[in-house]
Amino acid sequence: MIEVSPTSSRKDDHIHVNLEQDVSSSLTTGLQRFHFIHQALPERDLEQVDLSQTLFNRQVQAPILISSMTGGSEEAARINQVLAAAAQATGLAMGLGSQRAAIETPELAPTFQVRRYAPDILLFANLGAIQLNYGYTLEHCQRAVDMIEADALILHLNALQEAIQPEGNTRFGGLLPKIEAVCRRLPVPVVVKEVGWGISAQAARMLASAGVAAIDVAGAGGTSWSQVEMYRLSDPNQANVAAAFREWGIPTAQSLIQVRQAVPDLLLFASGGLRDGIDIAKCIALGASLGGMASLFLKAAAQSENSTLGVIHQLKREIQIAMFAAGVGNLAQLKKAPLVEDIHYAKD
Repeated sequence: MIEVSPTSSRKDDHIHVNLEQDVSSSLTTGLQRFHFIHQALPERDLEQVDLSQTLFNRQVQAPILISSMTGGSEEAARINQVLAAAAQATGLAMGLGSQRAAIETPELAPTFQVRRYAPDILLFANLGAIQLNYGYTLEHCQRAVDMIEADALILHLNALQEAIQPEGNTRFGGLLPKIEAVCRRLPVPVVVKEVGWGISAQAARMLASAGVAAIDVAGAGGTSWSQVEMYRLSDPNQANVAAAFREWGIPTAQSLIQVRQAVPDLLLFASGGLRDGIDIAKCIALGASLGGMASLFLKAAAQSENSTLGVIHQLKREIQIAMFAAGVGNLAQLKKAPLVEDIHYAKD
């Protein structure tokens, strides 16, 4: 039996709220505004379209990232095992949820340890960047990487979520130099991501100067963690504060475009409200190398590995057909594929 800590209990709360409640942002991703130019004469066979690439010395068979979600409880362990096995079978990249629970309660480490199910995948460790202002050091970051035999470390930024949580950590002053110290000294690459409110051009330039290897913009338009926290709050006034931020954030497409322009040479990932393989393809055309999804995979993994594999195969086929119909044969060509923007698009 895994020990139930306040952190692991919160992780279970997050799983159930995401599965059972409407936690979507009131914003859209902005990807609906963009459309590929259809090529009636692709001049290639569909099965010749190549979705693979190499990232951080790992072969990734499709530009799909199973985004960081969970860990730290028995239920989270089951979900992570299903996701890892599916990622291994299909050659996808995967992130784990925040490993703070296992750093503080080592007995929880097995809930994150999925490498035996996925020996070949690109695997990301994960800690909250804010913990560097609450006593975490390079040694804690190394422990997170070693715990799961990760290829890289994600440091996530969740200032708004922390501000809404009664137990939140909100001392964000002076955090950037500590992120820089980790980037300079950790022997694996460091990726910084938001959790659903987007990265601005200003933040991207700051992070690039600190030496991050990649940014996941994690924009608005999908799960709103202010909504998730709202459902956890018993005090109605605190819940109302959380609800007020449902429309907060930089939509995913806008964040991706801003960051790509601000740091044109930096590796980018895109997540936040991506609905299907066409959205992922659009993100690649806007400058990302991976498109990340969480909610879709969480719901599938809660059912079975077969359900998860079905979702992955569907996404891969959607990306492949989108590339085929746009007249491109690989991801390098997709990054140069023109998109038409509908400036009159409005949410229904």
